[in-house]
Amino acid sequence: MTVTRPTRRALLCGAAAVTAAGLLPAPAMAVDRDQAAALVNRLVGEINAVIARGGSEEQMYQAFAGIFDRYADVPRIAVTALGRTPTRPTQDQLQRYVSAFRVYIAWKYGSRFREFIGGQIVVEDVGRPYGDFVDVRSIAYLRGEDPFRVDFKISDRSGRLLFEDMVIEGINMLDQESTEIRAMLARRGGDIEGLIADLR
Repeated sequence: MTVTRPTRRALLCGAAAVTAAGLLPAPAMAVDRDQAAALVNRLVGEINAVIARGGSEEQMYQAFAGIFDRYADVPRIAVTALGRTPTRPTQDQLQRYVSAFRVYIAWKYGSRFREFIGGQIVVEDVGRPYGDFVDVRSIAYLRGEDPFRVDFKISDRSGRLLFEDMVIEGINMLDQESTEIRAMLARRGGDIEGLIADLR
């Protein structure tokens, strides 16, 4: 799959529009490495707890979706994935788009977390802060598979520490979602109302 990386201009334009709509707060201070590691440890702890607890497929699916929604900066991920649109969305459209994206992405990555059943995720180390971010690196150990990296890009630009991107086995979540959301919008001829309907 060809991955199109969002340009800095597109990211700034999208973030500015949604900040103006009141969906995103202003940028925060530099991220503390220890706090970022603690956040990912809590996230990983919740994932591992759901795995250990077990339950029906539906129960685990809902639990994983809830974990994603609590620990990810969904509004910022949604705006970045959308990028620039043919026509500028209204504040109401942006709010409804972010709401629909929240359900879509939480359940999608809730399903991805289900693949960790029978295994464990262990936080390995924390990189040096760069800009508004710090990377927390972890390793997933699954039964019958070689260990693989799961990295989290942490920021407090939302006003609290959350992850804005996740890389699983080299697959970048934000790049992947940007490609998919923009393809969905293109199929709708740039109609954001159609995109919102598709995400629900």
